[in-house]
Amino acid sequence: MPIELYSDEYFMQEALKEAQKAFDADEVPVGAVIVAENRIIARAHNLTERLNDVTAHAEMQAITSAANAIGGKYLNECSIYISLEPCVMCAGALAWSQIGKVVYGAADSKRGFSIINHTVLHAKTKVIGGVLASESEQILKAFFAKKR
Repeated sequence: MPIELYSDEYFMQEALKEAQKAFDADEVPVGAVIVAENRIIARAHNLTERLNDVTAHAEMQAITSAANAIGGKYLNECSIYISLEPCVMCAGALAWSQIGKVVYGAADSKRGFSIINHTVLHAKTKVIGGVLASESEQILKAFFAKKR
């Protein structure tokens, strides 16, 4: 069954394309896209190894790119699609950006924000988890299997 254009699944597929770029660069395969008015305004993937920077997560890169694209720091009219549930650091940055909606694929049972604090995001942020979760989990499992 084809995925509907501009659906959560459609944009998550775009985030997964970014995750594949990270995988190909030997980075933990997490990808993100930020959408405003059904248009992708930022694309990013993990760059922690390349930049030697523990804060260079896909979400952090995407937030900076999106803020530059719109010319402002608040992303309340935007949605972010991330292949993996954000960590607490990224969730905090998303809260400061006042992002309108967070959609993630795979849950992160070890470092995901929801295991620590469900309220770390902005109070008005809508959260949807599990979109294309199996595809998100598959690329992560393949990456870590390759590492072992």
